Amino acid sequence: MNLTTKPTRVHRGTETTSHGASLREGLPFPLGANWDGLGVNFALFSANATMVELCLFNEHGEETERISLPEYTDEVWHGYLPDVRPGQLYGYRVHGPYDPKAGHRFNPNKLLLDPYAKQIAGELIWDDALFGYTIGHPDADLSFDERDSAPFMPKSRVIDPAFTWGTHYWPGVPWDRTVIYEMHVRGYTMLHPHVPEPLRGTFAGLAQQAVVDYIRSLGVTSVELMPMHAFIDDKHLLDVGLRNYWGYNTIGFFAPHPRYMATSSVTEFKEMVAHLHEAGLEVILDVVYNHTAEGNHLGPTLSLRGIDNATYYRLAEDQRYYVNDAGTGNTLDLSHPRTLQLVMDSLRYWATEMRVDGFRFDLATILGRESHGFDQGGGFLDACRQDPILGRVKLIAEPWDIGPGGYQAGKFLPGWAEWNDRFRDATRAFWRGDEGRLPDFATRLTGSADLFDQRGRRPNASINFVTAHDGFTLNDLVSYNHKHNEANRENNRDGTDNNLSWNHGEEGFTDDPVILSLRQRQMRNMLATLLFAQGTPMILAGDEFARTQGGNNNAYCQDNNVTWLDWLAAGEQRALTDFVRRLTRLRRDYPLLRRTRFLRGLVDEESGIRDVTWLTHDGREFTEEQWHDPHERCLTMLLDGRAKPTGIKRPGVDTSLLLLINGQFEDVAFVLPSSNGKTEWRLLVSTANDAAEPSEGHVTMMARSLALYRARPVRR
Repeated sequence: MNLTTKPTRVHRGTETTSHGASLREGLPFPLGANWDGLGVNFALFSANATMVELCLFNEHGEETERISLPEYTDEVWHGYLPDVRPGQLYGYRVHGPYDPKAGHRFNPNKLLLDPYAKQIAGELIWDDALFGYTIGHPDADLSFDERDSAPFMPKSRVIDPAFTWGTHYWPGVPWDRTVIYEMHVRGYTMLHPHVPEPLRGTFAGLAQQAVVDYIRSLGVTSVELMPMHAFIDDKHLLDVGLRNYWGYNTIGFFAPHPRYMATSSVTEFKEMVAHLHEAGLEVILDVVYNHTAEGNHLGPTLSLRGIDNATYYRLAEDQRYYVNDAGTGNTLDLSHPRTLQLVMDSLRYWATEMRVDGFRFDLATILGRESHGFDQGGGFLDACRQDPILGRVKLIAEPWDIGPGGYQAGKFLPGWAEWNDRFRDATRAFWRGDEGRLPDFATRLTGSADLFDQRGRRPNASINFVTAHDGFTLNDLVSYNHKHNEANRENNRDGTDNNLSWNHGEEGFTDDPVILSLRQRQMRNMLATLLFAQGTPMILAGDEFARTQGGNNNAYCQDNNVTWLDWLAAGEQRALTDFVRRLTRLRRDYPLLRRTRFLRGLVDEESGIRDVTWLTHDGREFTEEQWHDPHERCLTMLLDGRAKPTGIKRPGVDTSLLLLINGQFEDVAFVLPSSNGKTEWRLLVSTANDAAEPSEGHVTMMARSLALYRARPVRR
């Protein structure tokens, strides 16, 4: 169908105002609805539209006025209304050709969210009127639907950005001191006993002093919030009593998600940031710029699809269809300058106006993919690299997607950090007892130089993690051999089967004290591995007190007790929480655990010192044959504090450390390296409950345990 929509008015509310009478030309920049203290400038980009109508609504959601934006400058439709104030609800109706085969899906019967809206009011109500085509029509999306979608749509809201930050403090945590804490805004406080019920699950809830104090007490430095941009609940989930919990279904890149707001003002988010910053905690946002909630060619028309589909999305050769590198139905086209501008403007807004400290990019490979494939010099990556604002915040890539050449771990530009799934897999497999894992495990302990030691990148470019929101929690990792996702209503087909997990004898809950003791030790082993490895550690919120999701490794749709942190259970795991605090304190106090240079294991020609030495359990240096012995599971890692910490020809003055790792199924006697009687090894921490100090240069390591020692001068 090739239908050019006529510039005729659809439904109009009964209320009338005089806004149209005072309409002025306005400016094409900045995009969005911007209050200047006297009125509001409205500006919307659309290269292929023939007319844009601004629709104003009252607080009841009734359309009160419809105004054609009078000017079209450089593909931007704009106008200025001096009588409009903050709080005004609005949306757009965009006219143009409805020709899906040519990539155009304009339909002025559909109210559209402003992609630059700073706040979105209300929730989407699923109805057939939301679709640009007629549901059930034999021509499917080639048909044209004339029903008004406004009654079912959330509305954009004009905001007043004014906020007094006072003597605001920027944490500015250096990368080598960064410890990330991945958390969910809603799930973190929904059951928190010290958060007032009206504030639970909101930004205001996270800002409560009891919450902030607890997070800070863990020794983490940076909270990474799972998606908090405005997103949509999928219809198929609502139909079975579920809803989108994770939030990877964005519809507004500038607006906080309405469900996470206890108030009607976006200043609530700023207040949360201010409280976290005051405690020295950075705020990193998990952002989704690879796709939107509008889905594939059969999805609803909510915003970008109706504004300029052919510009904002990557279309297939048959332009009726979308490229689907994200696996969600569509892919944003960041090779187009206006789509790139949308993303860059959003990032700068959150980094400046909202004062966040960094971003973690979901499926970041998509953002660097050009027409010929992933490109380190792609437009988006280049734009971030040269930007004076984004150059000072933390940029973290999830370096994979399902598109062609999707796995790009280690391939991002200098200045970027990347999630390191190889660290996750190596750590899980080693502690599970898999054969032949020792060489890879050692590589991950030293910062994954095989991936990141290039172009001046540092070990902190590796974001090390054992668990994340996607997959088993740490407790479930040691309690289940198989996923248990029945609650997701997909017959347990969703979620990965490659978990590298082990239940240690019984699936799920058990009261067997032997199994419970081993599970606890294994959790401590993986936490210690995470926090003692070179690179940037990321802890999943709740792992510090053995949170469980009952074996669900894909809880994206569980906005309930499955995912909400159980703070009563946290009290029962205080010992594990204290263990995590001890680990983060050791990482902070001993610089050798967070070096800014890669460990190479080579003897320095000038000093004769080796930064790291690998020893077997009997105190001898590893041979090539031993490295490749599939049954070898014991390792001694000696970090020499005299090794040069920087490129300056100056010896180090740090305390030497010794990390003993026994991955065997039985106790093993370790011989400690000799220092000719000048120093002795003193225990700092062990994952075994009954660890002993060394005796005559030997120490017996419990089966499946880890211990860290420091060198101390012998007292005469």
